[in-house]
Amino acid sequence: MLINPRPNADTSAAAHDRVYRTIRSRIMYGDIAPGQSMTLRGIGEEFEVSMTPAREAIRRLVAEGALSMSSSGRVSTPELSSERIEELAALRALIEVELASRALPRAHMALIERLQAINTSIPEHIARQDAVAYIRTNLEFHRSLYLRAQAPAMLAMAEQVWLQLGPTMRVLYGRLQHKEPPHFHRALIAALQAGDEPGLRLAVRSDVTQGLKMSVR
Repeated sequence: MLINPRPNADTSAAAHDRVYRTIRSRIMYGDIAPGQSMTLRGIGEEFEVSMTPAREAIRRLVAEGALSMSSSGRVSTPELSSERIEELAALRALIEVELASRALPRAHMALIERLQAINTSIPEHIARQDAVAYIRTNLEFHRSLYLRAQAPAMLAMAEQVWLQLGPTMRVLYGRLQHKEPPHFHRALIAALQAGDEPGLRLAVRSDVTQGLKMSVR
């Protein structure tokens, strides 16, 4: 009698996806510091999975630039050079300004109210000095706007840049010692309310590049 291998295949795929998505979120939101190493054994033990889904998740994250792998096989979050940070900041400016511009015609009151609500929650994270929650909420603010652009390929590119910058953003948060919500979020919301595309583009460009540029000075 032939045994259907499908259940095992499905289980392995589900395990891989769970490991991948969890580690990806940790990296994107700065929960893992730059240069922090990880092992397949450690991942397998934490997620209670075999080496295969752990290895596949790591390979996928390495391909996306979220993790780096040395010639010896050591896996870690990348420590970005100043030049690399500047390059990624320029990419954010190009991609996210275009996403915001495309979202503007579909930025109805419900979206504006959602952005205001998200922005209002940021001071709580600042008061707790919770860098991970701050980064997560900040990216939620941007993602909520960019989803209205209806440009999934472009949004995927933006998220890949966020992923590569995640650990660095955690370090940057500590350096800047935020005391209040991002100033340019308010300018962005005001531009949406006014239907001001030049003002929106300027607010987004300033918001996504200002902190990163300060980090490389």
